Amino acid sequence: MNSAVLNVFTRAVSGLLVALALATVTGCGGGGAGTEALPNTGTVTSSNYNGPSPKTEDVQLFKLNVWDNLVGSNRCGSCHGTGGQSPQFVRSDNINSAYEAANTVVNLNEPSESTMVQKVGGGHNCWLSSPQACADTITQYITRWAGGSTGEVQRVVLQSVTDLQDPGETLTLSDDSSDYSALYDLFTGPAKCSRCHSQDSTGQKQSPYFADTSQATRAANLAMAYDAAKSKIDVNSPELSRFYIRLKNESHNCWTDCDSDAQAILDLIVALAGSLETTALPDGTISSKLSPKLADGTPASSGGRYESNVIAKWEFKTGDGTIAYDTSGVEPAINLNLIGDVSWVGGWGISLNGGKAQGTTASSKKVHDLIKTTGEYSVEAWVAPGNVTQEGPAVIVNYGGSDIRRNFTIGQTMYNYDYLHRSSTTGLNGDPALSTPDGDEVLQATLQHVVATFSPSAGRKLYVNGRLIDEPDPSSPGNLVDWNDTYALVMGSEPSGANVWQGTIRMVAIHNRALTAEQIENNYDVGVGQKFYLLFNISEHIDLPESYIVFEVSQFDSYSYLFNAPFFISLDSNVTPENISIGGMRIGINGEEAKAGQAFTNLLVDELDSAYYTPEQGEQLSNVGTIIGLKSGPDNDQFFLIFDELNGETGVVSDPGDKADHLAIDIADSPQPRIGVRNFGEISASMAKLTGVTPEVVNSQFDNFSEFERSMPADDNALSFVPSHPVAITQLAILYCDALINDTSLRDGVFDSGLFSGADFSGPDKNTLIDNLYDAFIGNGFEFQPENADVEDAVGTLVDNLAADCAGSCNSTQTANVVKGACAAVLGSATMMVQ
Repeated sequence: MNSAVLNVFTRAVSGLLVALALATVTGCGGGGAGTEALPNTGTVTSSNYNGPSPKTEDVQLFKLNVWDNLVGSNRCGSCHGTGGQSPQFVRSDNINSAYEAANTVVNLNEPSESTMVQKVGGGHNCWLSSPQACADTITQYITRWAGGSTGEVQRVVLQSVTDLQDPGETLTLSDDSSDYSALYDLFTGPAKCSRCHSQDSTGQKQSPYFADTSQATRAANLAMAYDAAKSKIDVNSPELSRFYIRLKNESHNCWTDCDSDAQAILDLIVALAGSLETTALPDGTISSKLSPKLADGTPASSGGRYESNVIAKWEFKTGDGTIAYDTSGVEPAINLNLIGDVSWVGGWGISLNGGKAQGTTASSKKVHDLIKTTGEYSVEAWVAPGNVTQEGPAVIVNYGGSDIRRNFTIGQTMYNYDYLHRSSTTGLNGDPALSTPDGDEVLQATLQHVVATFSPSAGRKLYVNGRLIDEPDPSSPGNLVDWNDTYALVMGSEPSGANVWQGTIRMVAIHNRALTAEQIENNYDVGVGQKFYLLFNISEHIDLPESYIVFEVSQFDSYSYLFNAPFFISLDSNVTPENISIGGMRIGINGEEAKAGQAFTNLLVDELDSAYYTPEQGEQLSNVGTIIGLKSGPDNDQFFLIFDELNGETGVVSDPGDKADHLAIDIADSPQPRIGVRNFGEISASMAKLTGVTPEVVNSQFDNFSEFERSMPADDNALSFVPSHPVAITQLAILYCDALINDTSLRDGVFDSGLFSGADFSGPDKNTLIDNLYDAFIGNGFEFQPENADVEDAVGTLVDNLAADCAGSCNSTQTANVVKGACAAVLGSATMMVQ
């Protein structure tokens, strides 16, 4: 047996299992050659069906989800209709015959592997400018036909690697940008690629900027252009280079004749390859065979998300151009125009740096129409905020008409996510917002899964990284009767361009149902982006057939890969490892050890054996991941593993001090603090949480409350903490403690009620007060915190000074003043301030 089944936590598509026929979908002109893309209409041309009724429920599902969407003459109907090319899966005379034909080109168990999807993804008669977007859309059609997610465990089959190569047998691009000079000069010639692929283009500017001329010097232009071009150059198989294929096969903006222009590019890539040398590993190195390239690995993200009610979805797979496609399969598609400073991110995504992605009001109307039919919805996004200082709120995802009119918005205010939502109980701007708590710092400048849901029964809810943020909706639920159908769907700002948000968006989906907590947790666990299992063959070192170490690998961003959770498995089900040891493992790329990110050098597996190994799942080696720098791009980079010790054999590896193991970091001349301080919002939120007094109560009782924001820390950098800050913090603490002590119910929850009738602070009442403050504002059980005895000494001295006027025995008014002073000292101390 040369394959094994790995169970992963994804959901299988239900429906009939059909044989994937060998027949392929050919073009109208005959033969296997691709044809020019159909006009980018973005809409389905309707067709009335008057033939026999569907014989089964499955035929009806096929009609509703696939046939209705593809029968139009601007899609597949012009070729694969009645009397057209075989297979006639959109014939209009008999839906049952169309159903039979469709079953030869779909795979209901793996919709993305359907011949129909693969053919269109390869450029065959796509009605959009992106074949990938057409393929994703048809995948959604087939998935809905198959019945959607059922919650079963999907089986991913790992296939043997047949082309086994040793590291160092492949060429790799160097870091010297001068190697790119000849190609750069060709691309930047008059009326060539720099018309679009340069940042200073006066035409339709498009990334990647491999012909950039915007920098001050040629060297700077060459360096930037080379970085953008690497992934388009295959020096091992020059004829597979994207630059060559784009002109030769796709006739993309040729400047003279496509054949000759493509040949000129190919000749330069061949010459470049001829100037390179293979990189050899040191003698005695123990290495695996090369894994397949990333895109040739086994897909690990083939499904599993809950999407039964998705009405719009953007995965940002295209990677170039000025349109981000809605691939939900629900018409009309809300394709987003990328406007201003927006760039594509490797591994699927867009980076917003002052620009926006905006759909038309006509296509955005489907969000209004389909959500109002259910009265509930969810907005789901994978985002990485660029910083934690943005305010406004800065708009991440918005369905609005102006700066003060919206149906919903997901935004950012510093460390908070904000959810504005128009209903019969909120304003036209969606106020008041439901926000994450100030003191919790839920929003971080890293990749996060954010979901906002609304239903008439539960109101608004916010989830971050699969967890419900336990914050009550400030408004009663209401209904959506006031929603406006003339608004536009925008990401990155208001429609006007105001309230700009900076960061990366990896995926957005809109559902016309409120997702449950379980569905949200499932979608979070599935993750985002394109992931693959890469198999590294080590059979020759352990004398077991079909033996691999497997990583889950994805392109993390435009500059790196994520290698995660390695495990060992043999694809021969009759094999069980016994007493095989692994000591130290490193990741190699393009013939050499990666210079940073070696998280597995201390890996120690005493023995792989039957006690932990199963033929279905293998044996886990580690549950951690690491980031490895990208070199030539996912289409060209090749990976392998290096071992310190494997099965009793010791190999040659870099020394512990080598740069391959440790990334050198230049520290500033002055020592950097290992702690931070809270800013104004966090200080106020912390004091409110500790005392039970709301910021609104403090604000309403004191005229000068707003002054404190200007005199408190603006960020968390401890080096920016100046002498004026503790003065303002003490003043704010006094305000909170005053409000606490004046509210009997709150006061009795913190202090011994017997204190306030008059206290003797020269006796046990002092210790009672200190204990009350310690328990309420400092607490126990933390690894690093003030000891109770230290607090007793410091606060005890303060209490003695405050109670000196009443010689320790104080009346009720004097007691309240002493307690307020001690309360403010502990509440405003470093225990609260430091983070």
